[in-house]
Amino acid sequence: MRLLALLQPLLALLFAPLLPGVINRTKAFFAGRRGPPLLQAYYDLGKLLRKGAVYSRTTTWLFRAGPLVTLAALGVALLLTPLGRLPAPLAFEGDLILFAYLLGLGRFCTVLAALDTGSSFEGMGASREMQFAAFAEPALLLGLAALALRGGGWSLSSLLSGLTEGLPGGGPALVAAAVLIVFLAENARLPVDDPNTHLELTMIHEVMVLDHGGVDFAFVQYGAALKLWILGALVVGIVLPLPPGSWGLRAAVSVAGLLGLAVVVGVIESCLARLRLLRVPQLLVGAGALAVLALLVALR
Repeated sequence: MRLLALLQPLLALLFAPLLPGVINRTKAFFAGRRGPPLLQAYYDLGKLLRKGAVYSRTTTWLFRAGPLVTLAALGVALLLTPLGRLPAPLAFEGDLILFAYLLGLGRFCTVLAALDTGSSFEGMGASREMQFAAFAEPALLLGLAALALRGGGWSLSSLLSGLTEGLPGGGPALVAAAVLIVFLAENARLPVDDPNTHLELTMIHEVMVLDHGGVDFAFVQYGAALKLWILGALVVGIVLPLPPGSWGLRAAVSVAGLLGLAVVVGVIESCLARLRLLRVPQLLVGAGALAVLALLVALR
């Protein structure tokens, strides 16, 4: 069983950069373009890893440590994340609390690295990131708590394995909607943020990593792909009922679900415009309200 649990992080490490490629190709299809290759993220990572990093004399060790600590935190969070309903390697009772704190630690280190540059633009993006995180984190925790109360366990693996029929009842459906909104916000996707924008006055996540280059920027990009996979695995685990069968079939269905989620994200970004910054907290408060409703349903 432990060897089986290692399958999830191995698949994530290999295929996480594929998810942005699927999103970009979906957006290109809706725009009538050919779009970049599906493996473009792998090419970009290889190119960045062959380059050297340039550091400003005004930065300290915080700037250099930011991408490394963020990637390490996401790596540990990956070990706590089940793939669909396949168990996680480090599953234990209460691991969902550590999971949320690891995501917060990664964000905190990215913000510190942005502030360490002394740039007003990066400081502006860091401020927006922390403001939106204050609304997104409670929605995620309340949603997971609702599933934990319903499934009888406070481990991500146990609460997802308790959902044997997809979305029975109103509670899991409400949690799925809330986690999907958090998924879009945490990964800087539309309608919360536009990952392809180059307007500093409207960027959130991208503006915080403007000064990173070379290997450091490769860590940032790979960490973003891992975060997309990690939170996507939660959405797929809640929504997608896995068929009975071998672990290979379950893993294949889960990966297919993640690729399908990437297509859904591409459709959303092709059909929706970016929200005004003042509207983003309202969207995240709506996600929190959905999570609270799911919690009330679980407490009935």
